[in-house]
Amino acid sequence: MTDDTTTTIDRPAPGVLPGAQTLPGANEDDPRRFTLSALTGDSRVTPNDELDAWLAERTEANRFEVSIGPISELAGWRIDPERGDLSHESGRFFSIEGLRVQVDERRWAQPIINQPEIGILGILVKEFDGVLHCLMQAKMEPGNVNTIQLSPTVQATHSNYTGVHGGRPTRYVEFFRAPRAGRVLVDTLQSEQGSWFLHKRNRNIVVETEEDVPGHEDFRWLTFGQIRRLLTADNVVNMDSRTVLSCVPFAAPPSDAAAAGADRGADGDGYRAALCRSMLGAPGRHTDDEVLSLLTEARIRQRLVQRTIPLDEVEHWRRSYEEITHEDGRYFRIVGAEVTATNREVASWSQPLLDPHATGVSAFLVRPIDGVLHILMQARTEAGSLAGAELAPTVQCIPGNYKGRPAPPYLTEVLAAPAERIRHDSIQSEEGGRFYRAQNRYMIVEAPAGFAPRDVPEDFVWITVDQAMGLLRHGNYLNVQARSLVAALPTTW
Repeated sequence: MTDDTTTTIDRPAPGVLPGAQTLPGANEDDPRRFTLSALTGDSRVTPNDELDAWLAERTEANRFEVSIGPISELAGWRIDPERGDLSHESGRFFSIEGLRVQVDERRWAQPIINQPEIGILGILVKEFDGVLHCLMQAKMEPGNVNTIQLSPTVQATHSNYTGVHGGRPTRYVEFFRAPRAGRVLVDTLQSEQGSWFLHKRNRNIVVETEEDVPGHEDFRWLTFGQIRRLLTADNVVNMDSRTVLSCVPFAAPPSDAAAAGADRGADGDGYRAALCRSMLGAPGRHTDDEVLSLLTEARIRQRLVQRTIPLDEVEHWRRSYEEITHEDGRYFRIVGAEVTATNREVASWSQPLLDPHATGVSAFLVRPIDGVLHILMQARTEAGSLAGAELAPTVQCIPGNYKGRPAPPYLTEVLAAPAERIRHDSIQSEEGGRFYRAQNRYMIVEAPAGFAPRDVPEDFVWITVDQAMGLLRHGNYLNVQARSLVAALPTTW
């Protein structure tokens, strides 16, 4: 099938989809529809045996090449002779600039990606046999570890979906731009990596359609349950999918589903019962108003001052013909990439990529408080943050950056946790369109017995899953690493 071939995806014959469970009484506005789909582990629309084969086949079906080379030779990019900034000759897409930062008493300067436009991360959903399915894309990004990962229906910058690149139009974007056909289920602006992006946000949107949707070989309809399974594997579901999934307002699973596999974990099915109570809105250690007040206090305490500066004036960073890197080899470097991808809107292009020097760790410590599962989050301000501090994972760091310095709080407790206290553990890629092979180890870890909820540092707070989901209806409350972990919570049901 050629790139321009389309077919219509027909509704399967009536019946119950394989692996489905029932949630009686759910209507079109009921969040239990999402949960029903999350508990549906297979589908006749895209059976699991075809799904795994399809992902492998899409990698083989197209030509993908990424060659890392000198930033000084990137076609279509220019280095400003006065400032040293690296930008595209069109003035669009993004640039690499300098940023001087102060957070409370800490001061530093660094290169930063400046992409002053809001992209679309959109998942189109449709019912087949009464179960919501997501139209997901097998998408190549130049920075992906394994080339192809599962992405949203639309994952596009404003420059791309408005055609600045001069290539093919973005498929299915009409479902996510007004006026649109379909019903919006989720729609919120969310931040991206504040350590590497300046004020970057994307529109996270889920739209339901009842229309016949033109099909394409790079796209398949999957249940939330099939995606849930793939989230337990390394580097399959990309960051853009995970952030949209985190904003989906799942209802708590039925008690029988929550108790399934009760032999896992340190306390049998106690974890699942506590998780269900946490999702159902049981009272938390702090009220919603107290959580917002704690975050506001942190934003005031962690006073953020930002000023863009010429890239040539960034202290302790060095530019060579090949790359931009820190003088002691930590943090990250900026490299050039020449890319070929025959199934993208543009078949070949050049761009800079940010290359972290090591794999990071992002982890939630969780524990029941009065029988309700709580997540320990930290209020964290990053260099490029738009609104100051956001709620971040308990642990968020690249451990190698702390050699010779005190480790961040709780890193030792997370990495030393025995297997029976680890509820989720996977390696996941960050945004492959701007970062080169950036990965984090994402973990959800039960706090050890005797871990006192009161004895946490000033900028840390315990919140329930329901409170996290409520905050995700709005932007700039949970950072992108925390959202990846929220997306992983259904894997622990």
